[in-house]
Amino acid sequence: MPSQQPYEHMLQPLDLGYTQLRSRVIMGSMHTGLEEDHGGLEKMAEFFAARARGGVGLIITGGFGTSPRGVLGPGSAAMLTDQDAAKHEIVARRVHEEGGLIALQLLNAGRQAYHPQVIGASDIKSPIYPFPPHPLSDQEVDDEIEGFVNTAALAQQAGYDGIEVMGSEGYLINQFLATRANNRDDQWGGPYENRMRFPLEIVRRIRAKVGAKFIISYRLSMLDLVPDGSTWDEVVALAKGVEEAGASIISTGIGW
Repeated sequence: MPSQQPYEHMLQPLDLGYTQLRSRVIMGSMHTGLEEDHGGLEKMAEFFAARARGGVGLIITGGFGTSPRGVLGPGSAAMLTDQDAAKHEIVARRVHEEGGLIALQLLNAGRQAYHPQVIGASDIKSPIYPFPPHPLSDQEVDDEIEGFVNTAALAQQAGYDGIEVMGSEGYLINQFLATRANNRDDQWGGPYENRMRFPLEIVRRIRAKVGAKFIISYRLSMLDLVPDGSTWDEVVALAKGVEEAGASIISTGIGW
């Protein structure tokens, strides 16, 4: 009989330097269907509190929009104001009462949204969404980066222990990374070091805003599963880049 149990470290603490997860079990981001409901945040607080009570070390919420044009659709969840942050305090508090930590996922849908104000790295329309995107100007790119920073700061204000930058599943960050959605010829397009400037700048600015003692998770697309997606060497370069830019954790996803 083997002397070691399978996954013997799973329920052991994980030291991040400035904080500690009580276990290595992380509840990955998913939309609960409660984000936009009347009274939904109170229900979401209890939903996540139950997971924390069961021993989950870190919970990551479903995606919340970082700008008015970056939401998934009309009325979709977003965290844009102090009032939004105040409504989230109950979520962080209930998870903390059960001994867990929680991070808010930051999501900008880009062209993968169901409203006519969709934006994109370029004007290349998604094959599966109905609206052609408005190609962001250089100033508008900066505005969307600052939207991520603002939502991260509001999450910290609400009592969250960290945030996750949604850089996978074909949303706006993925659209900057892949030539299938990015045909720019400025500092945000062309060679990969330019195309990955957008996510790296997001992570750098968030870290500068929230300080050293706040979790930044980056959701990395390991395999796009679409033509003209990122190569493996590009994925590795991005992973190294986001770590250097200030990410605490890299989580992974696949596909557009």
